[in-house]
Amino acid sequence: MKNSTKLSFLLLLASPIIVLTGCNQTSAKNLDKKSQDVKSVVMVTDANGVDDKSFNQSAWEGLVEWGKAEGVNKGQQGYDYIQSNDPSEFTTNIDQALSSNFNTIVGVGFLIRDAIEQSAKQNPEQQFAIIDSVIENQPNVVSASFRENEVAYLAGVAAAMTTKTDKVGFIGGEEGAIIDRFEVGYEKGVKDTAAKLGKDIKVDIKYAASFSDPAKGKMLAARIYHDGSDIIYHASGGTGAGVFQEAKALNEAKPKHKVWVIGADKDQTEDGNYRDSSGKEQNLTLTSAVKRVGAAVKDIADKANQGKFPGGEHLVYGLENDGLALIDGNMEQEVILAVKDAHKKIVNGELKIPSEKE
Repeated sequence: MKNSTKLSFLLLLASPIIVLTGCNQTSAKNLDKKSQDVKSVVMVTDANGVDDKSFNQSAWEGLVEWGKAEGVNKGQQGYDYIQSNDPSEFTTNIDQALSSNFNTIVGVGFLIRDAIEQSAKQNPEQQFAIIDSVIENQPNVVSASFRENEVAYLAGVAAAMTTKTDKVGFIGGEEGAIIDRFEVGYEKGVKDTAAKLGKDIKVDIKYAASFSDPAKGKMLAARIYHDGSDIIYHASGGTGAGVFQEAKALNEAKPKHKVWVIGADKDQTEDGNYRDSSGKEQNLTLTSAVKRVGAAVKDIADKANQGKFPGGEHLVYGLENDGLALIDGNMEQEVILAVKDAHKKIVNGELKIPSEKE
């Protein structure tokens, strides 16, 4: 009797332990199942790297946002990036992504286009995405591009309404169809706004022939500012860091003749911080023409994760679907209102913006 009672008591003590252990095992299985259900995504940068404060960084921020939303970590089972320090590394980095068994490989920037296309043809079962370019007739590749000319037009409106010298500048990275859209949209915005104001505003256009040459950007900016422009819109990736450097140097040396920079791809307000001769904090980023690359990357990752990978499709992002935006930044209120009016007319189709040089 005593032995029976003792045995029952021991079983009673043991039973909750068994139940609790069972719950922990079930939770662990569910967690593992979730991790396995989420498809992994890797981003291969262009030659500017993931911290370029521009295009690549915006793309990476979008992928990080996706990873957090899905509850996965940085690494092979979730999301990651592979940095390219030179175009010669594109193919090697894509091969590394393939060997790491990521479900979707995202190539960032038009410079990596050919390497993505070649790898996609060699690996037809692998999902690929190209950002800022188009690969046609390839069912395992989704392409994403932007109507940069639309947001560049808004930048032109802002520049024309803000300039005090009636001369503004533009610095492009490498010439090509994409930067052409920036240039022609900007020029059109300046021209249309100048006509409304009854002014003749000139646009000084120069190219750095590189997206990763800050020294060249600084030199070109110095020339443009010296020739009378007080605003420069740059569409030059990492080269734009030199534009900001020159603007800061000029504003520190001649605070009464302030010059501005219009940022590109992401909000570059922080890049315009400086202190004047009295030590007071100032900012020289008039506004930024934001290209929501991160939103495009996140959108593609979401679709792939939901089993709806849009292979063979060309996704286009513009003002109407919030793929682009001109932030308020340091613009005056009347400038903000003019930009909003132009934004509305573009979305409604009342205003057509050219996308190619004549």
